[in-house]
Formats: sequence, C-alpha cells, structure tokens
Amino acid sequence: MTTHTPDVDHELVEVAAHVARTRCQGDNHTVAAAARTGDGRIVTAVNVYHFTGGPCAELVLIGTAAAQGAYDLVTIVAVGDRERGVVPPCGRCRQVLLDYFPTVKVIVGTADRARAVPVTDLLPESYVWADHQLDDE
Repeated sequence: MTTHTPDVDHELVEVAAHVARTRCQGDNHTVAAAARTGDGRIVTAVNVYHFTGGPCAELVLIGTAAAQGAYDLVTIVAVGDRERGVVPPCGRCRQVLLDYFPTVKVIVGTADRARAVPVTDLLPESYVWADHQLDDE
C-alpha cells in the first residue's frame, strides 16, 4: 500500500512514471524526469544515453523547460524505466540543479517513503558557482 506523503507532488511522480513507461524504450532512454514550474505547468524529458556520457533526464529537462520559457522549476523528480521507481539525481545533476534552481525541491525515496527535499539537502557544503547562490551581506 502506498501512502500519500503531503509534501510530495504525487501528480509529478505519476507523470514521470507514465513517461518512463511509454517513452523509455530500449537502452537509449531509461529514465524520465518531470518538473513543476512556478506557474503550475509540468515539463517532462528523458535521458539520452550514449557511451560518451549522454545527459541525464534532469539535464535534458532543464533545456526543455528553457525552450518552453519555464525558468522557475519548483519541484523535480526522475523515475526509471521497468518500474524502477523514483531515481535520485546523480552528483552532476545535483550540482546543476543547485546552480540553476537553488530553491528547487527534489523528490527522492521509494513509494511509501517518498519525500520532497531542498536540493541543498542533497548537496551540503556545495561548490558555489553562480553569484545568485551567495548570501547578500
């Protein structure tokens, strides 16, 4: 039985799972991501696997969102193909999400233990690349 955690955007998880089931075919696309924008839209994407190191679904999603004029991601989640469920972002994706969207929440955990956490919780003591991350003093 799956319990609905109040801080988790379950619609977002369901959308990402649907994209993973219907669009992740074969070895080239194995993870789907979905993000909710500040105005409530949902943007989706899939990873692009390549032996040279293709981008993760979260990175493809950032570009897709920008192409659609969405520059304010509020929450993001990645879901694996073959019913793998929620997949936490890799280290590179955590850093990029922090750099572009320092207040974004990331859904992590499994079914009944899913939770939405600030990206800063996933990358404590992180490298500061962008000026907007620095505190105004």
